[in-house]
Amino acid sequence: MTNDRSQALAHIAFDLGMNFQTKDEWGLLGLLKDFHLFKQGSRKRIESVIQHKDGMLESELHIFDYQYTISTGKTSATYKQTVFFMQSKKLGLPQFLMKPEHFFNKVGEWLNLNKDIDFVEFPKFSDQYWLKSDNEDYLRASVNDTFLKFFTIEKDWHLEGLNYYLIFYKNHKLLLPQQIKDFYKKGMKICEMLQAYPI
Repeated sequence: MTNDRSQALAHIAFDLGMNFQTKDEWGLLGLLKDFHLFKQGSRKRIESVIQHKDGMLESELHIFDYQYTISTGKTSATYKQTVFFMQSKKLGLPQFLMKPEHFFNKVGEWLNLNKDIDFVEFPKFSDQYWLKSDNEDYLRASVNDTFLKFFTIEKDWHLEGLNYYLIFYKNHKLLLPQQIKDFYKKGMKICEMLQAYPI
C-alpha cells in the first residue's frame, strides 16, 4: 500500500463520515474465513480499512484492500482486490456464491459436475452469472426481481453471502480511490435488496 493510496482512502472515509485504519484492527480475516475468497492461497493481508458501525440498525460495514498469494511450485502470484463487507442483523442469507459465468462453468454443468441456479424469467442474468447454494429454495426466496435486474446490468461482480454476512467485490480488481464512493453505494443498494425485512 502506498502512502498516496492510504491518504486518498482516508479522505474518502472522512467524506463518508466513517473511520479509517491502515491495518485490520477488527480481526476481519477470522470473521471471513468461511468465504470462498478467503479460503484461497496464503500470506493473506487486509489493509486500508474504511469502517462504519450503526448501532441503531445493528450493522457494521467495512471496505478494504485484500491480498493473497497463490504458489505453484517455483512460481507465485499475488492478487489484490477491494472488498465490501457488511455484517447486519437485517440480513438473513443462505450460504451462496455468485460469480461471472465462464465456459468451464457451463461445461461442468453439462457434465453434471456442478449445478448452476438459473432464473427462467431472467435469462440474461442466468447467462452472465454462475450461482451456487446448498439451499436453493431459500436463495430463490432471498433474491427479488430488482436484484436480478440490477445484476443483469452490472457485470463481472462476485457476491458471497452467509447468514448476517455479505461480501461484494471484483476478483483481482483493486479499485481506484475515486471509485470507492460508487462502490460503497452499490454495496449498500445490494444489502437493501437482500434484507430479510425493510428498514
